[in-house]
Amino acid sequence: MSRMERESRTSNLEAWVPKTRLGKLVQEGKMATIEDVFLSGIKISEPQIVDALLPDIQEEVINVNLVQKQTDAGEKSRFKAIVAVGNRDGYIGLGSGKASQVRNAIEKAAANARLNIVPVKRGCGSWECGCGQPHSVPFQVEGKCGGVRVVIVPGPRGLGLVSSEVAKVILNLAGVKDLWMRSYGSTRTVPSYACAIFDGLRKTYNLITQVDWVK
Repeated sequence: MSRMERESRTSNLEAWVPKTRLGKLVQEGKMATIEDVFLSGIKISEPQIVDALLPDIQEEVINVNLVQKQTDAGEKSRFKAIVAVGNRDGYIGLGSGKASQVRNAIEKAAANARLNIVPVKRGCGSWECGCGQPHSVPFQVEGKCGGVRVVIVPGPRGLGLVSSEVAKVILNLAGVKDLWMRSYGSTRTVPSYACAIFDGLRKTYNLITQVDWVK
């Protein structure tokens, strides 16, 4: 994150007036971490909440397309942006936004991605490794969106990300370093492909592992 972006985000937080109960709790310091928010079960309705609890969050533009809608006055053209956000340490969000200008579309998508942020369970699920470090996913997961299906397979330490460039951007933001990915369907449709990857990462918390039993 550049210095200018950091200063802009700080000024936005200083001028932020929370409108929701969760926002007021965060501003008062009663919700100190993002883990407390997820444990409380309260829905995140303000993007500033994520900026306050995850100050090192980063953004990456996944895709920008020109979309058209037929109206009574003729065709209306707008830009649709897909943006991923994450702290590269176990949290990832994906969102979309539409606007008549590219910059506004990206800003809307980034705000929407913050509202959709989820934790990613990391671990060492590869039988070839067994190091116990959170460098991959703890087990195989599958994600779907539209006509795209992806299978995320744990990989040994040092393998890297055996996936496409779009997937690498999202996985890096989530803090996952080693895995294999198998893709099926219309993977050229970038929004559906990115959403399928996000769905797979979100499902890592659907299964309780032995580590969770100890906790």
